[in-house]
Amino acid sequence: MAETVHNLLLGFSVALSPPVLLYAFVGCVVGTIVGVLPGVGPLAGISLLLPATFGLDATKAIVMLAGIYYGAMYGGSTTSILMRIPGEAASVMTCIDGYAMARKGRAGAALAIAAVGSYVAGTVSVVALMFLAPPLASFALRFGPPEYFALLILGLLVLAYMSSGSMVKALAMATLGLLLGMIGIDQMTGYFRFAYGVVELGDGIGVVPVAVGLFGLSEILATAGQETPPAVIKPTLRELLPSRQEWKESIWPIGRGTVLGFLIGIIPGSAHIISSFVSYAVERRLSRRPEEFGHGAVAGVAGPESANNSATSGAFVPMLALGVPSGPIPAVMLAAMMVHGVSPGPLLIKQQPELFWGFIASMYVGNVVLLILNLPLVGVFVNLLRVPYPLLYPGILVFCILGVYAVNSSVVDVWIMLVMGLVGYLLRKLDFEPAPIVLGVILAPMIEMALRQSLAMSDGHYAIFLTRPIATTLLTVGVLLVLLSLKSLVTRGLDWRARIAMAEKGEEL
Repeated sequence: MAETVHNLLLGFSVALSPPVLLYAFVGCVVGTIVGVLPGVGPLAGISLLLPATFGLDATKAIVMLAGIYYGAMYGGSTTSILMRIPGEAASVMTCIDGYAMARKGRAGAALAIAAVGSYVAGTVSVVALMFLAPPLASFALRFGPPEYFALLILGLLVLAYMSSGSMVKALAMATLGLLLGMIGIDQMTGYFRFAYGVVELGDGIGVVPVAVGLFGLSEILATAGQETPPAVIKPTLRELLPSRQEWKESIWPIGRGTVLGFLIGIIPGSAHIISSFVSYAVERRLSRRPEEFGHGAVAGVAGPESANNSATSGAFVPMLALGVPSGPIPAVMLAAMMVHGVSPGPLLIKQQPELFWGFIASMYVGNVVLLILNLPLVGVFVNLLRVPYPLLYPGILVFCILGVYAVNSSVVDVWIMLVMGLVGYLLRKLDFEPAPIVLGVILAPMIEMALRQSLAMSDGHYAIFLTRPIATTLLTVGVLLVLLSLKSLVTRGLDWRARIAMAEKGEEL
């Protein structure tokens, strides 16, 4: 313990030096802007700014890129809450209740809770990163393709089971997302499939146009269809701060989101995205008033926002401790470290303690910087809601189109966004939840690759999933969830028949 405290003090001596502090601040500011802009996201932001770090030493470069990563997690909540446009994919779940709170005049409270939840989750997860990196990373390495496939399938089933509506509806939406996610070039054979001659679909359907269309554009269409436009929200200064009740309702979701996000972050994949979906599903299942979710539940903002920030720290565990990236963003960070002559892995802490502990300490500092940056800006952001809707919504539409086009400079992506906007509008009318579609699009390539790698390992025998203890356990839990759901469906069916029988007897009497 004493050695850890000594090392942390060494880290703070590095992180609080003016040059490193400056680059942490720059990274946080750029990350926040990247998160606010729909379609850019942390991966694009880090990739675009990686060449700008080539003239820096390793510590400054890594600190700046890490600032962009968790800064984007903060910034992504802003447009989600104010406009129902996910700034990046991890903010999809924040759209649902965050925007509903904004429509009730509680936009400031939602932004403040998102910022504080992100700060708490970021800080706690850095402490966990400091103490738990080696043992947790070694456990994560036990996950091969069969375990990874079982985990992803279990994730889909858990989300469907915990949804407040029908599990069948949730699984139907997730399946639609999985089908959309299979469009493009087959990763193992290079075969061009389901693209119908559209070359731009070779890389598949992007998450950004799907998410922006399903949430942002569908909201515009739904509002435009109303006979009278919604009233312009003009919150007072007092309404910008969360009430005591809202703080009380957000404490446990922030705690649960922090733990969930960190644990999910260690496992390979798009952890910051998956963790926000899992957190939202858990909060809705545990809530005493699940009917409030989708209509402005504070827990629906606090949980997912805490989870996606905590997952960013979790993702650094295997990267720093073992040199194994757990997703595309840590992979880019790993490449940046190698470009600067740093070899991530078990020897990093011993060979370059200033870099490792300086990076850890900079994450503490970065979370404070982000809180200082974001909380005073709540009033500025909320002023966007004062703009009349006939002016605001055309602006949002332009914002959506530019953000989607900027990702790949592709008009096809804009058309995908428009089509998904119509799909999202129809789903809202039919009372379907569109969020599982986004999750399906994200998970489809990972599930397919894990399944096919597993079958390649076993010469095509599906029994491999039953011979690996972790995979078998995960799949068993998934089957139990399906059986529990079927039991509730049967119970409802019997209740419905009993009511009909009672009604018929009443008519006969």
